[in-house]
Amino acid sequence: MNETIYDALRESHAIQRSLCRRLLRSHPGTAARAALFSRLRAELAAHEAAEERYLYVPMLMHDAGLDASRHALHEHHQLDELVEDLQVVRKSGRGWMATARELSAKVHHHLREEETKFFQVSGKLLTATQKQRLAAAYRRDYARLLNTPAEP
Repeated sequence: MNETIYDALRESHAIQRSLCRRLLRSHPGTAARAALFSRLRAELAAHEAAEERYLYVPMLMHDAGLDASRHALHEHHQLDELVEDLQVVRKSGRGWMATARELSAKVHHHLREEETKFFQVSGKLLTATQKQRLAAAYRRDYARLLNTPAEP
């Protein structure tokens, strides 16, 4: 059986969940916390961009996919704003950890909603061939973006 876009996305989702959990358990002011945040930031950025291009855009071409795609794009924007907030605040303060908890909660909510609702909607609109082609395109772009240094 060939890989679908959903298989590729779930793999990244698992990485995001793990990084969020590890970040929340990290100790203030440590290099480990900074490294985890950097990895999570890069993972989210690469995943979001590739997912928007290879799942959300095809879904926006269907009337039945408009609302779900717009909602998912809005949630990506919220995640981006929280990541931006975390880049500005000292990583050892209480405010930073509160924002990190909020980011983790929103990441988990978004991924759960995507896997339980959005995938079902898009699964009815995309053909099996599209799902496989989108997986390959997503993987290429995701890898390229993940290996592109993110701006601080």
